[in-house]
Amino acid sequence: MKNKNILVVSYSQSGQLDLITKSVLSTCKENVNVYHKYIVPKKEYPYPWDLMTFMDTFPESIYLDPCEIEEIPDDEIEYDLVILAYQVWFLSPSIPTTAFLKSSFAKEKLKNKPVITLIGCRNMWIKAQEKVESMLTSMGAKIIDNIVLIDQGNSLATFITTPRWLLTGKKDALWNIFPKAGVSQSEIESASRFGRAIQQGLDNDNEQSFKSLCYGLGAVNVNEKLIKSEQIATRSFEIWGKLIRKLGKPGDFKRKPVVMLYLVFLLLIIMTVVPINMLIQIINRKINKKSVELQKEHFEMPSGSSTERMKEFS
Repeated sequence: MKNKNILVVSYSQSGQLDLITKSVLSTCKENVNVYHKYIVPKKEYPYPWDLMTFMDTFPESIYLDPCEIEEIPDDEIEYDLVILAYQVWFLSPSIPTTAFLKSSFAKEKLKNKPVITLIGCRNMWIKAQEKVESMLTSMGAKIIDNIVLIDQGNSLATFITTPRWLLTGKKDALWNIFPKAGVSQSEIESASRFGRAIQQGLDNDNEQSFKSLCYGLGAVNVNEKLIKSEQIATRSFEIWGKLIRKLGKPGDFKRKPVVMLYLVFLLLIIMTVVPINMLIQIINRKINKKSVELQKEHFEMPSGSSTERMKEFS
């Protein structure tokens, strides 16, 4: 049997996404050659972040403005499958990921290829995935699976633990009230099931396939409570981001007052408008239950949230 070639492309600041990717690939070894390409910004983003730099990245994130990245050396390998592992920044793919997707290497190597997206994030990723899908479609690639691992804890808990992790680097449980930040270790380890499914799918298909390989494995579970919140937040980022981009480039002194003003505005919105919107959405989900379910199913495609194959690949 001819070996299959997998191209893995990733960018991880904290290293968590690298662990997730490693777990997936740990069970995908036989008759498979894995080529891992790391996205390296020419000017590294800080980790942990300082607050101003973190907030100053949102205009470019939301408008998909790429940063400069180190050139990925071209090769003559024909890839059978591509795995794109990415972080979510301000409801968009991370800026380095955007830079990769707009690179000549991506346009050449991902053309007409099946792609599996692998996301590690807090809890909101739908809008980011739509943007990634649009960029992939423009180059002829197609997403055949989407695997999403989210931070442990409910929305309130991660609203505390995730920013603390990003700004201080501390992941430990806080005050014996809030869980550790990030994706749980058990979730990371169990991601190995996807590698087994990928291995089987490649073994059983001698031709390039555009069918889901990870269906029935609980690859993605959309929280319908957050769909409307993502849409509202994206619109807010777009309006303020458009204004801030006109004031200068990232780091420009003229941007700082407006960035901080937006931070204050955002916190006020979270404390006032968000609770009201949550109440409205609870009522809406009860009234339009079928419509919400269809919307949830749509965003969970192509892998879906069903788990009928879990025992087979656990």
